[in-house]
Parts: sequence; C-alpha cells; structure tokens
Amino acid sequence: MKIKGFIFDLDGVIVDTAKYHFLAWKNLANSLGFDFTETQNEQLKGVSRVESLKKILAWGNTTVSDEKFQELMTLKNTEYLEFINKMDDSEILPDVPRVLDYLIDNKQGVSLGSASKNAKVILEKVHLLSKFKTIVDGNDVSKAKPDPEVFLNAAKSLNIKPEDCVVFEDSVAGVQAANTANMISIGIGSKDVLYEADYIFNDFTEISTEFINKIINN
Repeated sequence: MKIKGFIFDLDGVIVDTAKYHFLAWKNLANSLGFDFTETQNEQLKGVSRVESLKKILAWGNTTVSDEKFQELMTLKNTEYLEFINKMDDSEILPDVPRVLDYLIDNKQGVSLGSASKNAKVILEKVHLLSKFKTIVDGNDVSKAKPDPEVFLNAAKSLNIKPEDCVVFEDSVAGVQAANTANMISIGIGSKDVLYEADYIFNDFTEISTEFINKIINN
C-alpha cells in the first residue's frame, strides 16, 4: 500500500458539535435582542469564532465595541465548553472509529484539521485523541476555511505532500479549502450542498474498505 495523509475535520465529521455551537450562538443572539436560526447556523460551518460573531451581529443589525466583541466571544465559548464537557464517546458519529482504525492498521498518516480551538478537549472527551498522529486546530492557524492553511499545515505535520492527502469535510468552505490545497475532498453530508467534493457520502457507514483501498492506491 502507498502511504497517504487522511485529514479529518472535527465538527460534523467525527462528532456533531454543531448543535452545541447553535445553542450557544442562539442564546447569545437572544441576549442581544434578536433571533438566530438553524439556516443561519449552516452558514457558520467551518467558519472561525471571530467571523461567526461578525456574521451574527450583521444579521441582527447590531454593532458593538471591540471590548464588547471580545466579551461576547468569551461568553459564547464558555457556554459551548459547558456543553462539550458533558460529551462522551456515545457522540462519535457512526463508523468513524472503524475507518480510523483501518487507516491506522494500514500505516496511513492520520491528522485532524479543524477550525475548532477546542478540538483536543473534544477528542479527549470522546476518547479519540490517541488515534491522531497530528492535530492542527484553530490555535495553529490564522486563516479560516476556505483558505487551505489548516489542511496544508496538517499535510506538513504528517510530512506528506498535499497531493497525497485526503480530506473528510462536511462544510462547503472545508471542501473548497481541500480542493484549493490540491487534495482529494470527501464530503460527508448532502450531495446538494457538497457537490464540489470529489466524492460524497451521507456518513462513514457508506465508506467501504474497498473504497479506502482505492483511494490509498490511486
């Protein structure tokens, strides 16, 4: 088998923390006097906390001082952390451990490439931290997806060329980042949303060993 790098996004790929982001952002928007919908939340997938708050304030036609902006970011993250501190391995999405174990057993490079600054905490909570050879998260990058920085850094951390890397992503911005990095993009989610990906599956239960072998040896 060839050696390739497999880079996993976190939210919506390994675990569904989007629901906790949504609740925390919704509570924050409500405290400022406006609502925040699930449709709007979809537009924040793969987007950094700073850019997310900018979008939410714009949707609510609300402006705040720089000091208040930082305060709101901290407030949101504190509530989000309260949610994720209660997580356990029951929240891992179906068949993710099977795919991870297969890649590890076959000596493939496995990395996390996520905008989340809480990635390590979440992986610890769901007992998956040891599965990843390297982790590149929101603490290691300055540019948000669709900029490919997070994935290029992950490839570098694995010492594997970008064109020999595969990315699992659930967001449009993430798929675009993978494509820009010249990596194979595998969308996890809706074909209607992730149509720019090279391959699309509803979830990991649809990803067969044969498919993984084809990707590795291609």
